[in-house]
Amino acid sequence: MTPFLGYEDKGADSPSVPLVLVHGHPFDRTMWAPQIETFAATRRVVAPDLRGYGASPVVPGITPLSAFAEDIEALLDELKVATCVLAGLSMGGQIVMECYARFPERIRGLVLADTFPAAETEEGKRTRGAMADRLLREGMRGYADEVLEKMVAPYATGEVKAHVHRMMTATPPEGAAAALRGRAERPDYRDLLTRVTVPALVVVGADDAYTPVSDAEAMHAALPDSTLRVIEGAAHMPNLERPPEFNEALEAFLRRVDGSSQN
Repeated sequence: MTPFLGYEDKGADSPSVPLVLVHGHPFDRTMWAPQIETFAATRRVVAPDLRGYGASPVVPGITPLSAFAEDIEALLDELKVATCVLAGLSMGGQIVMECYARFPERIRGLVLADTFPAAETEEGKRTRGAMADRLLREGMRGYADEVLEKMVAPYATGEVKAHVHRMMTATPPEGAAAALRGRAERPDYRDLLTRVTVPALVVVGADDAYTPVSDAEAMHAALPDSTLRVIEGAAHMPNLERPPEFNEALEAFLRRVDGSSQN
């Protein structure tokens, strides 16, 4: 049973391809506020809260990436979004890859931001499991305090840091833990990337310690038709840390997708 997701659906009818934004962990759809504000002026923009996050239902246990992808497909059906550009950051990027594996015919372009396609290592599985246990035991605040200046650069503005910390501490521990356990079991998407038939934009913050520039370069090399943009002065969340630069890269990519769709 697919939970009914909280979401934003902004922007007027337009010949432009709709943009669907998939947030990362442990955030919510407000992560995309600068992009919703900018791009809803020219196209339809949909930004869901993933199950277990934001205004969406919490489903304890294990939430595999396939469940997130099924939820997004069901939301596209509900909103009558036939095709879209699908953009995701971090875990959201991995969900976007899972979506492409499941319903590529609905995706006109991929945006993969600060993410990576490899399956989890055995050590990574243990680490995610231990973190899931910790979040259920302690809640989100201690974790949020520890990782804030890795999620965004230490030199990020106080406003950005406050927004990111607020999202993390507002996330239900049960939802975050279920996602961690599911993400630990994700498949390897590296071969999938070599078979993508739509344009892709790969974006990464220059100072991202979670998914370094080398990960983005590897995805760029694997994708048949991709553009790579490294955002200076940003870490793991360049869309919030450097919105003008991120939006400029996204705008150029969307114009290209719009142009190809009208040919």
